[in-house]
Amino acid sequence: MTTITTRTVAYPADGLTMIGHLALPAGADHRPAVLIGPEGMGLSDVERRRADALAELGYIALAFDLHGGRYLDNPEDMLARCLPLLKEPDRMRDIGHAALDVLRAEPRTDPDRIAAIGYGTGGAVALELGRDGVDLRAIGTVNAMTTGRPGEAARIRCPVWAGVGSEDPIMPPAQREAFTAEMRDAGIDWRCVVYGGALHAFHHPTVNHATPPGVGYHPRHAQRAWRDIVDLLAECLPLTEDLAQHPGVHAGPGR
Repeated sequence: MTTITTRTVAYPADGLTMIGHLALPAGADHRPAVLIGPEGMGLSDVERRRADALAELGYIALAFDLHGGRYLDNPEDMLARCLPLLKEPDRMRDIGHAALDVLRAEPRTDPDRIAAIGYGTGGAVALELGRDGVDLRAIGTVNAMTTGRPGEAARIRCPVWAGVGSEDPIMPPAQREAFTAEMRDAGIDWRCVVYGGALHAFHHPTVNHATPPGVGYHPRHAQRAWRDIVDLLAECLPLTEDLAQHPGVHAGPGR
């Protein structure tokens, strides 16, 4: 396994002190970088392991924070914070830009080669960065087919990949159709993968707290979604020219 280094990074955003997780591959050279947004509950070891897995592949990776170092394992607390946030694109953009500034400040980050991926609320943040015109190489989201303000999707400058569970009650067919219509009308290079039988947050391993209805882990689709994201990065944010020509399929991070 490739040697990596990790560290926590504190930075201000949304009136809070955010605590992110930065993972770096071995070496001292400039590398492409990936911003990783967590589910609405907040940054957890799931996203930290994904940052580590991307660093093992050779990317600089920052898993960013949403709640000032807190993990909102009570669904009511999570909804009380996330529902207003999801209605305020400018707040989401501010959270994303603050994390992006941290990632760009890392001396080894190639500032011209950055992608953003995210899950749930963190995926919505990634999309809002695109709608804000940020120069990203790719945007990948799971459980985050959120629509933006009219016309702003035209500012997205990169391919967009979206994954969603077929049985996700939070991203039902009508929401998926609205999102794909927005991407189509804006002329975006977009893809959508619907994972059959999967619920909301199907990528997130079961944790020891109350699970709301419509939420559930699907191990097989979780691995498939991870491979799809890695393939997106291999295509749009290649580590080498060889990888650009022969994108590989990699196993997901440890659970």
